[in-house]
Amino acid sequence: MTATDKTTDSGVVVNKGELFTSFDVNAFEVPAQREEAWRFTPFRRLRGLHDGTAVATGQTTVEVTGAGSEASGPNQTGAGSGVRVETVGRDDKRLGAGGVPFDRVAAQAYSSFTQATVVTVEKNAQVDEPITVTVTGPGQGETAFSHIQIHAEPFSKATVVLDQRGGGTIGENVEFIVDDSAHLTVVNVHDWDDDAVHVTAHHVSVGRDAVLRHFAVSLGGDLVRLSPRVQYTAPGGDVEMWGLYFADGGQHLEQRLLVDHSAPNCRSLVTYKGALQGDPSGDKRKEAHTVWIGDVLIRPSAEGTDTYELNRNLVLTDNARADSVPNLEIETGEIVGAGHASATGRFDDEQLFYLQARGIPEEQARRLVVRGFFGEVLAKIPVPDVRERLEAAVEAELEAAGA
Repeated sequence: MTATDKTTDSGVVVNKGELFTSFDVNAFEVPAQREEAWRFTPFRRLRGLHDGTAVATGQTTVEVTGAGSEASGPNQTGAGSGVRVETVGRDDKRLGAGGVPFDRVAAQAYSSFTQATVVTVEKNAQVDEPITVTVTGPGQGETAFSHIQIHAEPFSKATVVLDQRGGGTIGENVEFIVDDSAHLTVVNVHDWDDDAVHVTAHHVSVGRDAVLRHFAVSLGGDLVRLSPRVQYTAPGGDVEMWGLYFADGGQHLEQRLLVDHSAPNCRSLVTYKGALQGDPSGDKRKEAHTVWIGDVLIRPSAEGTDTYELNRNLVLTDNARADSVPNLEIETGEIVGAGHASATGRFDDEQLFYLQARGIPEEQARRLVVRGFFGEVLAKIPVPDVRERLEAAVEAELEAAGA
């Protein structure tokens, strides 16, 4: 099988039901705009991440805090409260266990990083305090490639906050390995500076009776493209993926998910919500653009699957565009349930009328509608400090929009 095999809208190869993967960047052709996987992405803004012209001129910095473990420098390790943190070289055999790059940018990032951060939640550890992994970009005008692995060993439980900030151009792979009967919650916040371009692949491996709660919040950056791929390695896996994004004028925020059900009796629930506010000038260069592609594949071996995906977009102003494409491919009839839904629209006039009829001014009514829209996702985030920070960030976005 080659990287040029015919694909469906979901990016799944028609003849074998397989997504092409390789650690070798040269195994991938330079993507073209006509390809389904790239048709919404503005290549001119990727700064060469997709075609090999981007070279590393700097590094990201990674700091791990919480749960008694800290390690951020080369070859340093930290241990405490059942959490082990290591900075390792490219030759560490654990790297890649969570998944193999499935597009050219991910393969370029894998081929180009010099050291990786590995956070391991040890077997049977029950970690109450959140582990925070703070990633800072290389800075404006610089390019870096990053690799992080979060590994929850069997019967462990932990919450990890992956907090990404700063500026620059970043190509990245993040692995989330959830072993048998482990429970991992991940809250990934993209709070980049305005200049940042961030293209990242999340490789998710879910073991027998393992549980993953994955939150992705995109607020900052010039262009952010997030591609999570979930793979079940044994029966009984349970995955929920929650997303929130808020695009301002000129921002491009793109989410491309693939949930690959290959094991029996597994569950997945995907819920992503976004809001957009473009520049009122009407200048297309200042258009707010979001993309959500939700692919779910249920293979013949995945009997007993229960899956549902939902995407909702709220357009606050003119000069904003939301593309939303759910895809569901079912190869067995022996499932519990499968479905998807997608909708994009402006403020609900009936909701506004209801609130205004009870004496609430229009501006305040609009804010209440947006808060309610995002409330379902924010309420699920189990880290109070992060939840409050994101609520404040949404409020600041609404202030900027005059909503």
